[in-house]
Amino acid sequence: MRRREFIALIGGAAMSTPSIGVRAQGAKTLRLGYLSPAGPPDVNLESFRAGMRDIGYAEGRDYTLELRYAGRDYSRFPSLVHELLAAKVDLIITGGASTRAAPFAAQSVPVVFAFSGDPVDAGIVASLARPGGNATGVSMLQLDLAAKRVELIKEIAPAITRVAVLANPDHPGVLSEHKATREAAKKLGLGLELFEPTSDENIAAVLESFTQSNVDAVLTFPDALTLFHRDKIAAASVRRQAPSVFGWKSYAQAGGLLSYGPVQAEPFARLAYFVDRIAKGAKPAELPVERPAKLELVINLKAAKALGLTIPPTLLALADEVIE
Repeated sequence: MRRREFIALIGGAAMSTPSIGVRAQGAKTLRLGYLSPAGPPDVNLESFRAGMRDIGYAEGRDYTLELRYAGRDYSRFPSLVHELLAAKVDLIITGGASTRAAPFAAQSVPVVFAFSGDPVDAGIVASLARPGGNATGVSMLQLDLAAKRVELIKEIAPAITRVAVLANPDHPGVLSEHKATREAAKKLGLGLELFEPTSDENIAAVLESFTQSNVDAVLTFPDALTLFHRDKIAAASVRRQAPSVFGWKSYAQAGGLLSYGPVQAEPFARLAYFVDRIAKGAKPAELPVERPAKLELVINLKAAKALGLTIPPTLLALADEVIE
């Protein structure tokens, strides 16, 4: 579903209920809604729970969770938000693609999100420094990392001349990320060719087009769609004998050559900080959207062997994890 179509859908479903506050100071238990774009088990939910434990919140004593899973059917977000509001939650937590529901949910309760894209471009906040509405959280889009990924793939495979970029055009922030990638590639004398998967139905055709092209490396922008199909993308890159670089560790674990980006558990654990601040009276509008604090470089030596590549020792020494 396109972002504009989703906004139209939630606009039609929006409730007229006035904004309600979070629990008053001294209340015993917070009632939190958690909206997952996928299904159980949700590793991001476990990261959030760990974050709550780290700041002294015990589930069942200090907070309870109302869980709703969309099963990758994003058209269900409005109805699931309605369910959470009917359950009288004090605050809604969204992760990944479910953050698309934030503008709708924030009309009624505060929203805390961890989002792979640009929340400004998605219409969720006015700016990162001053969200201005009823939602805040963590954005994992870091344009300086997009440039660094181009440098890494060139360092590992110096002979490459043309890089395929796999990017979902419906992902908020994709234009900025593509621009940063293009500028970095130009500095290194690399050409780019854009491939745009938009759904489960066309991912196979896009990957077939990629494998038939004249590119000799592939860079994939992280989002819910490419994450779900990361095994297929990694396998296609090996078939094409094209070194691959990604933004998150899970892509390298699925067979990609390397990843460089945020430690995935950290942004979701950090959401506990926002929950705590809002529970104590802070307004989401006044809590700046954060970027991940921890980054990791992961290299897959099995993939390197399949591609006939030798990883420079200096790069191996910098890796936070080497998959063998």
